Amino acid sequence: MYIGINMGYIATLFTPAQEIEFAQEAERLGYRSLWVGEPYGNDAATVLAALAACTKRIQIGAGIFAIPGRTAAMTAQTAATLDWLSNGRLLMGLGPSGTQVSEGWHGVPFAKPLLRTREYVEVIRMILRREKPLEYHGETIRLPLPGTEGKPLRLIMHPVRPAVPILLAALGPKNIELCGEIADGWLPFWFAPEHAAMLRAPLEAGARAAGRDPSAIDVMVNVIVHIDDDLARARNTMRPRLALYVGGMGSKENNFYKTLVSSYGYGDVAEQVQELYLSGRKAEAAALLPDELVDMVTLCGPADRIAQRLHAYQAAGVHTVIPMFETSSFEERMSQLQAFVDIAKRSGCVTLSLD
Repeated sequence: MYIGINMGYIATLFTPAQEIEFAQEAERLGYRSLWVGEPYGNDAATVLAALAACTKRIQIGAGIFAIPGRTAAMTAQTAATLDWLSNGRLLMGLGPSGTQVSEGWHGVPFAKPLLRTREYVEVIRMILRREKPLEYHGETIRLPLPGTEGKPLRLIMHPVRPAVPILLAALGPKNIELCGEIADGWLPFWFAPEHAAMLRAPLEAGARAAGRDPSAIDVMVNVIVHIDDDLARARNTMRPRLALYVGGMGSKENNFYKTLVSSYGYGDVAEQVQELYLSGRKAEAAALLPDELVDMVTLCGPADRIAQRLHAYQAAGVHTVIPMFETSSFEERMSQLQAFVDIAKRSGCVTLSLD
């Protein structure tokens, strides 16, 4: 098992120089991959280009490129360019996002997300292979656009790799099944090792339906981390962000994290947390989250406790654990970066990427 690092929301707390220092230190310490997302703040591609320029061997991951924000052709161009800049180090995470970001930010209807994702991935792979000028006649993507003067085109540049690894961020069973069918990896969030069999079942079903070996699909888990000798304080550090996801993500009717927590057996709590959060009572919502749930979906508390918990991820078939540190200062963030590597070494179940 390996460790990566989720750099969180870029351009919110730290300076560009600090982000570069953080990335370079992660590479020096043996983290295998750096991940950058793009909810509705920074874009991921620009940051990944900067990270490619200031690092040498660590993989750079889009975690994730939002499908509503780019055409499939532009994502393929971006991936080819980033893979060239990084000399073949790109991991391309993709996801349909949710209703609020897709429709509220990008102005793209959140319709047929499974079909849209499938066709999007197919087009990207066709473009990167450069086998012939692009023609695609799908339901959500049609190229060239019918009834226009458009003509089939081929990517001008020759990609470093004609098959950049594609990972899908998927939470629901149908999305996870699609991931097993078409993706090179799965990027889950709020992955509970205790429920690994339930979570992996659709992934494995999708892989088998496509004639694939499920073990060939890399499971790379994003997890919120806070290392602190005081367990109660560590849990309380986690609660506000967890409450945001359960209570405030998506819409009241379509909150993927609330649905996931309910599948873990916390449906009643999730309902109460959402009601409190949406009514503005955020502190009460956070306080309502039980210790057991916090422990299930995060890595928090003393170092020995986290080291032991890493074994549960390994047993669940996780390829890479990707911590996102819950910190308030750059100094604390750098300290946690080092401390997590020490924990990984102590666990005995993590391989560091040191050369």
